[in-house]
This record gives sequence, structure tokens and C-alpha cells, in this order.
Amino acid sequence: MYRITKEFHFSASHQLKSLPADHQCARLHGHNYIVEVELSGQELNGHGFVRDYQELTPLKRYIDDHFDHRHLNDVMGHDSVTAECLAKHFYDWCKERLPETSAVRVSETAKTWAEYRPQPKP
Repeated sequence: MYRITKEFHFSASHQLKSLPADHQCARLHGHNYIVEVELSGQELNGHGFVRDYQELTPLKRYIDDHFDHRHLNDVMGHDSVTAECLAKHFYDWCKERLPETSAVRVSETAKTWAEYRPQPKP
């Protein structure tokens, strides 16, 4: 199995309104997010790639146009936008366009990551 990854960055605010009022994440705050997309394949294409990294440019545009310097609660349309739900959202977006997508990880801080990776089909 071959695997490649590419990182994307954006800054945005959010608020986890479902948490108790005294929880720090219930307050409006922001992060410098890192989105890491993983693509996998059993074989390489004629150029020796799982997928040409340039073919991930539409994801960069999508992130820049819809997520960068935005309030994620407004973008996602709900009150608790977590790194976990962002990982699933970006996974679904990528999988629809890039069938080799195998996982997406999202970081809010240098020490924390959330990942969405579907269970392998039996």
C-alpha cells in the first residue's frame, strides 16, 4: 500500500456552545488549523504517483474560500464545530473528488490531532 499526505493551513474561530459556560472552549476563540489529507493506493499511476499533489489544489481553494478567517459555527451551520467534525467534513469533501482519500487529520494546536478514517470494508 502506498500512502501520501499533504498539509493545508487556515485560521478560524469557533465556539463549542454545548459545553458548560465555565469551560474555556465554550467561549469564542480561534485556532491556526492544520488539515492533513492522506491518499492511499495499491498501485501507482503511469507517472509513479498515488495522485499528483497538484490535484489537491481544489482543496486548498475550498479551504481558503470557505474556512480561512471565518467563524466555523457559521460555516458549518451548527453550535459545536470540533476538530473531529472538521476531519469528517474534509474527508467527505475529498473522497467525493479524490477516491484515493483514506484519512483526514485536523490539528487545532501543536499537541492535538483528530482523525477521520473509515473502517475497512470486510
